[in-house]
Amino acid sequence: MQLLRQDKILAVAPADSLPLDVASLGLPAKIVSCADFARALELFVDLDPDAMLISAGEISIQPAIRFVQRIRCESQVPCVLVTSKSSEDLAIDALNSGVSLYLRHPIDAATAAGPLFRLLRRDVRESAGSAALPLSGGERLVGQSKPLCALREYICKVAPYHSNVLITGETGTGKELVAELIHTNSPRRARPFVCLNSTAIPDSLLESELFGYERGAFTGAIGMHRGKLALAHTGTVFFDEIGDISSAVQAKLLRAIDGKPVYRLGGEREIPLDIRILAATNQDLDIAMEQNRFRRDLYYRLNVVRIKIPPLRDRPDDIPTMINHYIARFNASFGRRVEGFTSEALSQLVSYHWPGNVRELKNVLEAIFVNLPGRRVDSTGLPPCVTQYMATPGRPSERDALFNALVATDWNKTEAARQLRWSRMTLYRKMATYSIGRKPVASRTSAASSQAAS
Repeated sequence: MQLLRQDKILAVAPADSLPLDVASLGLPAKIVSCADFARALELFVDLDPDAMLISAGEISIQPAIRFVQRIRCESQVPCVLVTSKSSEDLAIDALNSGVSLYLRHPIDAATAAGPLFRLLRRDVRESAGSAALPLSGGERLVGQSKPLCALREYICKVAPYHSNVLITGETGTGKELVAELIHTNSPRRARPFVCLNSTAIPDSLLESELFGYERGAFTGAIGMHRGKLALAHTGTVFFDEIGDISSAVQAKLLRAIDGKPVYRLGGEREIPLDIRILAATNQDLDIAMEQNRFRRDLYYRLNVVRIKIPPLRDRPDDIPTMINHYIARFNASFGRRVEGFTSEALSQLVSYHWPGNVRELKNVLEAIFVNLPGRRVDSTGLPPCVTQYMATPGRPSERDALFNALVATDWNKTEAARQLRWSRMTLYRKMATYSIGRKPVASRTSAASSQAAS
């Protein structure tokens, strides 16, 4: 891969660490070395390096991690940590602090050179200054509320780099659209953008769909299949509903992210992979990790950059704009000339809680167009989900509604979320917001006492 002739690498190797033989890596760059972190900070300001290469021993490993955190406050320059002390917890701490690449002593030049070259790719730095440019395709995120403007601005900052991104948000908020905008505004925009819905493919087929297979690898494999990751080589892969993949596939995906050799099923040749990974989920992965359903090391590799999409109910100012947007679209596709909604109907649409978010709003408006009563829609033209919600007498507060749903389902959170038309992630978040914990022990004791008394 072609590097700029003036690349500069700042190498830091404290006294207790093993020396770095940078020359053996064959990087055509100017290497500046120092032996302590205080001096490294001074050199960082003076040199403006293109990468940091940090060696750390048992004593200096925590200062090294704190050093990377300090650098991250100022810059997104790639930071490579090399250490002989290795554990899963340490790797997680390092990656979570902002380390771009984690290597063990002694460095194998053949293994490390490829990832280091990718970190120093010309297009990363050349495009870094483009973050201030307008977001190409940003008009597809309809609305001008503060949360949405902040989302567009953050996508602008994230897109030019090759860092992996974890996109979270409730169902229907537009996670795939955000992934498309990141790719469209990245240096990989002219390369493949491959989407993979983890829930749409049976678990037994997901591995072969990801990595491909050779002819004869299993019964029915009558030809070679490249696999989605190979198709996305030099481009971007978007994993929708990443929280639903099995632990076995998680382990193999982890190898691909780490730049380790991956193979097709039944194959012996390594698959070359240069991909950026974007992942999305509506689950709470912290809970999934506690329940051992999602690997912590995979989580921290995906969660390099985190984008949380706000639900529609948190930006009601955008609803009238979005309604006008979809009216124009459906007028064109249905051949109608709908003028809009009455003030009363519009007020009800804005006040509705939209558990299905933007997707539900689009579907509600399309249903109205299918059964259109006139050129201006009043309250009688709204679907039952909206009118019944607005007509509920003494509608309980959100906290009361949440607590009532939990009690009614005997604290079955999945069922409670379904009744409230929320995702489980939203339910857990609301429980934390309103300080609603687990099922009260007292209620179970009281119930047992009542049964005994009867």
